[in-house]
Amino acid sequence: MSTSQNEQESTEPRVGPVPEGDPHFQPYHHPAAGWGAAKSVSRFLMREGALVDGPRAIMRMNHENTGFDCPGCAWPDDTKGLHLDICENGIKHVTWEMTRRRVGREFFAAHSVTELSGWRDYDLENQGRLTEPMVYDPETDHYVPISWKDAFELVGRTLRELDSPHQATYYTSGRLGNEATFLYQLMARELGTNNLPDCSNMCHEASGRALQASLGTGKGTVDLKDWEATDALFILGVNAASNAPRMLTALAEAYHRGAQVVHINPLVEAAATRTIIPHDFTDMATFRSTRTSTLNLQPRIGGDMALMRGMAKAILEQSATDPKALDREFIDRHTSGFDEYRALCEATPWEEIERQSGLGRDDILKVARVYREADRSIVSWCLGVSQHEHGVDTVREIVNLLLLRGNLGREGAGPSPVRGHSNVQGNRTCGIDHRPTEEFLDRLAEACDIQPPREHGLDTVGTIKAMHRGDVKVFVGMGGNFALAAPDTPYTYAALRNCDLTVQVSTKLNRSHLVHGRRALILPCLGRTERDQQRKGIQSTSVEDSMSMVHLSVGMKRTASPHLLSEPAIVAGMARAALPDSATPWEWYIEDYDRIRDTMAQVLDGFEDFNRRVRLPLGFRIKQPARELVFLTPSGRAEFSTAVLPDVVPAPGTLALGTMRSHDQWNTTIYSDNDRYRGIKNLRTLVFMNQDDMRERGISEFEPVNITSTAKDGSNRYLNGFLAIPYDIPRGCAAGYMPEMNVLVAVCDYSTQSDQPIMKHVKVTITPAT
Repeated sequence: MSTSQNEQESTEPRVGPVPEGDPHFQPYHHPAAGWGAAKSVSRFLMREGALVDGPRAIMRMNHENTGFDCPGCAWPDDTKGLHLDICENGIKHVTWEMTRRRVGREFFAAHSVTELSGWRDYDLENQGRLTEPMVYDPETDHYVPISWKDAFELVGRTLRELDSPHQATYYTSGRLGNEATFLYQLMARELGTNNLPDCSNMCHEASGRALQASLGTGKGTVDLKDWEATDALFILGVNAASNAPRMLTALAEAYHRGAQVVHINPLVEAAATRTIIPHDFTDMATFRSTRTSTLNLQPRIGGDMALMRGMAKAILEQSATDPKALDREFIDRHTSGFDEYRALCEATPWEEIERQSGLGRDDILKVARVYREADRSIVSWCLGVSQHEHGVDTVREIVNLLLLRGNLGREGAGPSPVRGHSNVQGNRTCGIDHRPTEEFLDRLAEACDIQPPREHGLDTVGTIKAMHRGDVKVFVGMGGNFALAAPDTPYTYAALRNCDLTVQVSTKLNRSHLVHGRRALILPCLGRTERDQQRKGIQSTSVEDSMSMVHLSVGMKRTASPHLLSEPAIVAGMARAALPDSATPWEWYIEDYDRIRDTMAQVLDGFEDFNRRVRLPLGFRIKQPARELVFLTPSGRAEFSTAVLPDVVPAPGTLALGTMRSHDQWNTTIYSDNDRYRGIKNLRTLVFMNQDDMRERGISEFEPVNITSTAKDGSNRYLNGFLAIPYDIPRGCAAGYMPEMNVLVAVCDYSTQSDQPIMKHVKVTITPAT
């Protein structure tokens, strides 16, 4: 379906606040974090009126067993039990949740949905915390109060009346704790469907599928101690200073001890230069910064796979004269497919590697030399690698490179994907998977005495399409802001509006409450910072970080409203209403979350003795068979892959555009219209371009441009009037912010390898605005 310009302009999101002044751009040359972060946090705490509560929360955030887990990124807590394991965005995220502002029945009585639909997304969230369940009244176009009992009954009755359980879908964002996650998937499967889309379908699905195929595990194999011991770190497609700021500590420490730190990204981000760690008081006092890289490479968008192939080709060529270039003992004992991979590398011309990577041969040989000379190497990556058509092949190529030198199963070496949201990895571990394994379903059936469905369910893209067709009639969202996070904004809006019922479990008002089905519920839940009081006392929940560590999170703050329920309690309430005759002890589970964990221990591999182990200092690490060189693959070995290099070079006249966050943003939540590390003030509707590409098109700095994307099916999508910013980015590449640019990503533009939306490689033309 081709989308017209007018249709798109009516749904273009205006996400940030009204700019405080004229747009401004000045390249950033200061260290990441440091006093810039301290000043930004101070201004934010003052603006939010949290000069007391904010610092109190900071002193409890990420403390083992007695504190709450940061609801921001999934970077692991410090292995030494650091008492200030915090970052700028984590503090903002927590303070945003702890606001004193409230959104209750009086607010909804004063503002219709039609009126609110014209508000900026910043202004919606900035109204404060939701205080009681609300239901949409189509006659008045207002949300009105509804009791929890009646809200659950509406959900339950609607689900019971469906012709098929597959007409409902159950979305999860990364904010959901493990216990609520387990109950949520149990409810969906007892109802009879595996329609369990999640935010990982849009982010790291490619990583999980690639690692599963190569190593027999869907996760990375390294932990923070490995980062502390490695000789070389290769960081691909990661804007760590904004998306995983606590990684800056690991990068600075690696540089201090003499490790090589190589950043590979089309943009040289602030984290790839230098930093001052805020909790290093001496460095802060003396303004002493530490470098966070020893080498920066800027491949073209999508060129990472060609770079990895080039590094492997260089290592293989070196092995002809250097017997130590390859770890032949490891390859012979633990891998399969090496000869085929070597032949593929030999047959791949250097000219094609240079063309596809956008890098010269000298640069590729330089980074290959760093890899060859390191005894132990870690390769870490994020969405800049995974959100491509060939994301699975690229991650498998990363594993190929690691296998060549035996960088697996030993300290300081291995693959290390960076998850961008607090518990997105825990969601998958605890059952949110539209393609569950037979082994998991068998254990679930035995432990919970249900008959879970065996056919695969819908992922995120599949859910959007099914809602649009009318095949899915009920959408339940546990956290997040699905309407803004998903691709093809007008298509997603139409899909949600085509539902009979949409249910959003949320802490704050957002766009997904206004883009709703014929009937709609807003169910407000506790935040992670708040005390969760149940019949058996204050409850804790668990989360899993990027490196498979599981630990407890305990809220400290009084609840924003006495009418809020916890996420597990909301799931149990919906489940009982939808399954009135269920033998599952939903109410009993909510009295004491230890009971949920006891059942999880029976179902989830690696969660044995869950309640005891999760209370150990710093929790416990889920076992990783590949870490022990046990490969759950068909061959019983680590598998080399032999994919051909994709053609990622833009056609003449076109550019490859990648979407990304600004610095003052967390997922779809926008704190300001500034992007400090990229030198932007008072502007989000922009596109970063190479200066030569701008000159070739007759575009000047800050000139309005029209952006047209072309989808796989040939249809076009448009954004008009965005301002062009000259930036240090390879020719043929461009970049801009999500969610504003999600409108350019067609629903049909998803990877055939991972089914992820291709958010990092949108084919566009950019012309001066007319």
